[in-house]
Amino acid sequence: MGQRRLSVVMFSLFAAWQLAFPFQGQVLYTLAGSFQVDLNTLIFRSVAVVLAGLFCCGLLIKTIQAAKQFMLLAIALCLLATGVFFSVPSLLWHIALLGSAFLAGGCVAAWGHYFKYCTSANERIKTAGEVLVYSNVLMILINMAAIHLAPYVGLGLSMLMLGGALLLGFRLPAGEQSRPAGKTENQVSVIKPFTFLCLFIVVITINSGLMYQVINPAFAHHQWLVSWYWAVPYIVAIYVMKSLPRTVNRSYILYVAIAMIGFAFIGFMTADRSAGSYLLVNTLMMGACGVYDLFWWSILGEMLDFDDNPAKIFGVGLCANVTGVLSGGLIGNAILASAMPAYNSSVLALAVVCVTLALLPPLHKYLTGLLKDHAYLTDFIEMSPSEQSGMVYSFSLLERLTERESEIAALLLTGKTYRAIAGELNLSENTVKTHIKNIYSKYQIQNRAQLITLMLEHQSQTYDS
Repeated sequence: MGQRRLSVVMFSLFAAWQLAFPFQGQVLYTLAGSFQVDLNTLIFRSVAVVLAGLFCCGLLIKTIQAAKQFMLLAIALCLLATGVFFSVPSLLWHIALLGSAFLAGGCVAAWGHYFKYCTSANERIKTAGEVLVYSNVLMILINMAAIHLAPYVGLGLSMLMLGGALLLGFRLPAGEQSRPAGKTENQVSVIKPFTFLCLFIVVITINSGLMYQVINPAFAHHQWLVSWYWAVPYIVAIYVMKSLPRTVNRSYILYVAIAMIGFAFIGFMTADRSAGSYLLVNTLMMGACGVYDLFWWSILGEMLDFDDNPAKIFGVGLCANVTGVLSGGLIGNAILASAMPAYNSSVLALAVVCVTLALLPPLHKYLTGLLKDHAYLTDFIEMSPSEQSGMVYSFSLLERLTERESEIAALLLTGKTYRAIAGELNLSENTVKTHIKNIYSKYQIQNRAQLITLMLEHQSQTYDS
């Protein structure tokens, strides 16, 4: 098992336990129901503690060695804390749940190191997609065991997942990988795009919190259907999105997903509470959640290269997700507690959709400015090899690049790394870096994104003339 695959499987097992147990999981709800105790307040507190764990550990865990040590210790303690729930409800339940919630948040932030170092930048959407799909499939199995067999069966299965994550965790690398800690071509400020992305995540995930507290309870009488179908549209949407060719413009799909959220809440407001209505509402809502979760997970994955501490970027980014879910859940819970009409939550959700629509264009602008090379590389890769060569040759004549510089520029524009270029041309990596520095100097630019921009502008001017 390669390092990327190892990190994916390990984290998927851990995330399945987290989704099924401490983070508003069905195992916790079924246990509470079997003892006829109300854990609603405690569950909200545990979500808030996950948020604290993400933030604090994201700032404190600065090396991959520290990440591995923390994850192993935290998972072992989470195993012990989960075992407490085989006893009858007591104060120990509260201590164990809140403690494991904090450690779980810290583990997620710490895994940001492995997300960066075990996966190359152009594969992070693949890694994100696999983690989200695998963890949710496993979560469905745990939920069905807890609901249809016995709560303790689900609890034991979740602990089995956690034990598997612990065993695989020992095999994770503990030394810094060969990839650079940050963007070496040009140190770009990530603060504004990252802040705007976090704001966008908070806003759009408010709808997820509303769904947990308002939509799901309204269809709770379809227990068998809800127990397995709930996450299916989410899984399918992520699988489709991660499998799309790179040439597909995903920005249009983001707008479709926003419309799906709006129609989901309109359907909830106007339809009955039949199984058919549930299938319609849940498919629209969870399908849209899948599209957006993969979108911002993969963007966070790309942003890891802009900071020496990936746990900080990943932890704070997921803080935005948990903040949105917690806010939406609290709002939904308040609506239910006050006996207000259920359609009030739909009206609120539609307002959130409108805000999301307003935020998406400037978010796209910020992200394009930060990750511009991805947007332009798509256009270049669509061309045939002869068209690529012709464009690079025509462009290189502007500054009379040497033959070797032209070769390196062509490979650079196809997305190859310095190491890959060196291997293909039988050069040392330092020699390749020197040539690329000369290329950038001749065009008075600083990175590959600007080189691609200049090349495409030159192509456009050539066609116009």
